[in-house]
Amino acid sequence: MTVTPDSDTFRGPRVAGPLPGPVSARMLARQDDVESAARTYPRHLPIALEEASGSFVRDVDGNVFIDFLAGAGVLSLGHNHPELADAVTDQLARLTHGLDFPTPLKEEFTQAALSTLPESLRDSMRVHFCGPTGANAVEAAIKLCKTATGRGDIVSFQGGFHGSTAGAMAVTGLLEQKEPVSNQMPGVHFFPYSYCSRCPLGLTPETCDTNCAVYLDRSLHDSNGGVPRPAAVILELIQGEGGVIPATPEFARRVGRVAHELGVPLIVDEVQAGYGRTGTWFAFEQYDLEPDVIVASKALSGIGLPVAVIFYRKSLDVWAPGAHTGTFRGNQLAFAAGTAAVRIMRRDNILGNVRARGEQIVALLEPLTASPWVRDVRGRGLMWGIEMADPVSGEPAGDLARRIQLTALQHGLILECGGRQDCVVRLLPPLNVTEEVVATACAILRDAVTEEVAAQPGA
Repeated sequence: MTVTPDSDTFRGPRVAGPLPGPVSARMLARQDDVESAARTYPRHLPIALEEASGSFVRDVDGNVFIDFLAGAGVLSLGHNHPELADAVTDQLARLTHGLDFPTPLKEEFTQAALSTLPESLRDSMRVHFCGPTGANAVEAAIKLCKTATGRGDIVSFQGGFHGSTAGAMAVTGLLEQKEPVSNQMPGVHFFPYSYCSRCPLGLTPETCDTNCAVYLDRSLHDSNGGVPRPAAVILELIQGEGGVIPATPEFARRVGRVAHELGVPLIVDEVQAGYGRTGTWFAFEQYDLEPDVIVASKALSGIGLPVAVIFYRKSLDVWAPGAHTGTFRGNQLAFAAGTAAVRIMRRDNILGNVRARGEQIVALLEPLTASPWVRDVRGRGLMWGIEMADPVSGEPAGDLARRIQLTALQHGLILECGGRQDCVVRLLPPLNVTEEVVATACAILRDAVTEEVAAQPGA
């Protein structure tokens, strides 16, 4: 049986002094000497991790934090869930790597994964196992749609994030990653997304008829519109790295309709929002959409072991053998954990917990909306963001968001930032987080926002 960490260590946050602590500081300095400059999280969360359990992590200096980053969303059942750890440990002695050969465990995982789809889609979908990242699954989805349609252009949306590899980066809106890289994948067309807090068309809900989707519709139907009929439309229904921005229902409906009318496959990127994060197995279920391709990765194993898949309509399966491969697509350890995770999520009503804790977060963070520096509090289920902006100019207040992140860390809460200029403080708790832990985390976050806003010039 798996040895679990001392439960007394992980009863609540505990930070003994300034961060980073001395041992963390030494390890961060050594990391700076030997690791790539592309590393990100330790730059804003200056700690070195040693042990974890559930919703908590302990650093090498003995400080304990509530982890509302959860491996960037991969730890859907928290750190070291004992049943998932046992499933992995048991599989270690049997088979760890299977390429794309069939195995009993892979078959079980495949059926468990398909069972999470709406009933109307299960029988019409095939599964492709990709390289072990969401970015590779996005690459596979793009390649599949180009092959199936014979067309080459892709429609994507401003603010979307789909990964850091060549094709995934090309359909990502974030310019910071793209600008240093020449000769990107051509044929990508970006359209406005329904980011109503910062309307890309300069409108307000009172003056807008979902004009962002109307613009897409008319452009693709216009014989003189300059955009050829694309091979695919790729869409996040809740933009994650873009700042936790849920699409409006009307926007999603119109995007789906225009894709269907033109015979263009609709790829829904559920890498971050999928597998229960928003209170349903997939976010698209809340939008009355039936995608042609679904990209899933992060939370598939429940414990952070890498695995990525695309579900796609059988009519698109025109690939030849070897059309998209990946050495690590047969990760039996991830399959063992992922199969157990689906069973546990159903048994323990994890989706119900996600919805209940989401309602709790709404109530606990509602007081923040009174602050002139808080432009918006938004999200679904256990995927939330607090957007900070200058109350006079409306400009994103990224520096303020980063100070809130650091203040929260000092008080025992790990958060992430995202969105334009990193102005959105983000929450991605484990899906089985308890009511008590959510209450403690939101209190720390409220205090951090209050403290840092009060320190703003002129406050």
